Amino acid sequence: MSFADVVILTGPPGAGKSTTARALAASYPRSVHLHTDDFWHYIVSGGIAPYRPESDAQNQIVMRVIRDAAFTYAAGGYLTIVDGIVGPWMLEHFRSSPANIEVPRVHYVVLRPSREQTLRRAQSRTAADALVAEAPILSLWAQFSDLGELGGYAIDTSAHEPAETLAVVRSAVSSRDFTLPVTPSR
Repeated sequence: MSFADVVILTGPPGAGKSTTARALAASYPRSVHLHTDDFWHYIVSGGIAPYRPESDAQNQIVMRVIRDAAFTYAAGGYLTIVDGIVGPWMLEHFRSSPANIEVPRVHYVVLRPSREQTLRRAQSRTAADALVAEAPILSLWAQFSDLGELGGYAIDTSAHEPAETLAVVRSAVSSRDFTLPVTPSR
């Protein structure tokens, strides 16, 4: 079985991550779509909304679980798309792994529509658990607005239709220009 890549598809709420991740996964013969929101929903009691400052310890645990799942699927030969809010503050989880799991090639693609588009798109979602409150949406948008040294990993999707975003993301993954450096396991 050949080792496959992990694609972290991230950005603020309403950026088009889930729509793009589903379509991207469907375009490969062996793939997995890990919708990270689901992992927070697995916490039955004692969970804290992941955008709240006091949720950091919980979020670190959940991100390790997501990373381990993604790396295990990749080790099994499945291109694995991690779809969710994975800011630079969480990337260390994906740059190394536990000793029993090899670190795959990890692509980091940030979908970053304008502030206005982000708010409009996020607030137009109708899913029961969709984040539609303005303050956390704009806070998350701000956290992705200046990526520093990772600025080249962002794609402005303000004017994109879903098919355009998919094409640009697929091209980004193929180019390997969006690949993160990783630390090999010992």
